[in-house]
Amino acid sequence: MRSRTTEKFLLAAKQAGIFSLEQVAASCEIATAVSDLVHYLQRERGSSAIYLASQQQLFADQKKKCSAARLEKERVFRELLDEKQSMLISAPGGMRLLNSVALSLEGLDDLQDLADKIEQQKITASESTQAISRLISSLLSVVFEAADIASDPDITRTLVALFNLMQGKEYSGLERAWAAMGFAAGGFNDDLNDSIQHLLQAQKTSFDIFEKFVPTHIVEQWQEIEQSEDNQNLMQLRNMIEKLQQGETIAPELSEVWYELSSKRIDKMRPLEIELTKELHRVSCARVAEEKDRLAAHKKRLESLSAVDITTNSLLTPLLGEEEGRSTELDLDDLPHVGIALEHYRRPELARSVYDLVCGQAQHIQRMSEELEEARTALSERKLIERAKGLLMQSTRMSEESAYRRLQQHAMKENKRLSEVATEVIRLVEEAKKQKK
Repeated sequence: MRSRTTEKFLLAAKQAGIFSLEQVAASCEIATAVSDLVHYLQRERGSSAIYLASQQQLFADQKKKCSAARLEKERVFRELLDEKQSMLISAPGGMRLLNSVALSLEGLDDLQDLADKIEQQKITASESTQAISRLISSLLSVVFEAADIASDPDITRTLVALFNLMQGKEYSGLERAWAAMGFAAGGFNDDLNDSIQHLLQAQKTSFDIFEKFVPTHIVEQWQEIEQSEDNQNLMQLRNMIEKLQQGETIAPELSEVWYELSSKRIDKMRPLEIELTKELHRVSCARVAEEKDRLAAHKKRLESLSAVDITTNSLLTPLLGEEEGRSTELDLDDLPHVGIALEHYRRPELARSVYDLVCGQAQHIQRMSEELEEARTALSERKLIERAKGLLMQSTRMSEESAYRRLQQHAMKENKRLSEVATEVIRLVEEAKKQKK
C-alpha cells in the first residue's frame, strides 16, 4: 500500500500556515484594542497635567470624563487578552509579545493608585505625565511586537504604519502635556523647551515612516491635517514657546487654548488610526480565509489524483519532464525533492502534482519573504535605536529622553540616519566591554 507521508506533510504545512495567520489575526485584534486604550490614556494624561499644574483650578471635569472613558477601553482590552491568551502563548515570538502585555497590565494595575494621588494633589504634573507615559510606552511595545511576529507583508506593513502613527501621536500627546504644564505654570524653562523640541523631531521621524507604509489616500488625509488652519495656529504657539526666554512669564489661560488646538490635531489623527485598524482586521481575516480555501483546494486535488491509474512511466518523469531525448543521468544529491518521486514512482501524475504543490508553496513563501523585507527593515532599525538608547542610559545614567536626543543630535551633526548612529553606538559600547575584559 502506497504511503501518504508527503501529502500529509504538505497539508500539515498549510494547516500550520493557517494557524500562524490566526495567531497574527489575534495579535491584530489586540493592537486595535491598544490603539483605543492609548488614545484615552493620552487624553487623561493631558487633562491631569493641567489639573495638577493649575492647582485644581482647571480641567477637573475633563479629567473625570477622560478617566471614565479610559476605564471602559481598559475593560475591553483585558477581556480580549483573556479571550486570546491561549492563541498568543504558542505564537512565534510570542514570548516578547506576552512580556509586553504583562508589563502593560502591571502598569494598568497601578493606575488607580496614580489616579488617587492626582485627585489628592500628592503628585506633581511632571510625575503624573511621566508615569502615564511609561504605561503608554509599554502598550505601544505590544503593537511593535505584534508587527514583529507577523509573517504576511500586507499585515506587517499595516502594523508598522499603525505603530508609527501611534508613536507619532504619542509624541504629540507628550508635547501637548509638557507645553500645557508650561502654560498653566505661567512660564517655560530651558529644559522644558529642549524636551518640546526633541518631541517635535521625534514626531517627524515617526510620521515620515508612517507615510511610507500607507496608501496614497491616507497620505493625502495626513497632509490635510498638517496644512489645516488649526495646525497653523498651533505652529504659532510653538513659535511663541521657542522664543520665550527662561523666567519670562506668560498668561496661564493660554494652556486651555494650547490644549484645545493640540487636541484637535491629535483627534484628527484618530480617524486615520481607526482606518488602519479596520484595514488590519480586513486583511488578517482575508488572509486566513484565503489560506483555508487553498487548503481545501489542495485536499480536493490530492483526493482526485489518488484515482490516477498506475502506469509504468519512469520514476524520474515528475522531476525531469517528458521532453524527448532528455538525459536520465543525474546526481540525486541535486534533487532535494527526489523522495517524492521515489515514493510515488508507480503514480507519476500524482508525483508531479505533489511536486508542483510543494514548489508552488515554496515560491509563495519566498515571494512573501521578499515583500516583507522593507517593513522588516523599519522594525529592525527601531530595535537598533532602542538598543543604542538603552546602552547610553546604562553607561551614562542619562534619561531616556536625553539618550534619544543625544542620538538625534549626533545624527544631524554627522548627516547620518538615526539607525546608522545607533549601530555605531552599539559597536563602540561592545568594543569597550571587550577591552574591560
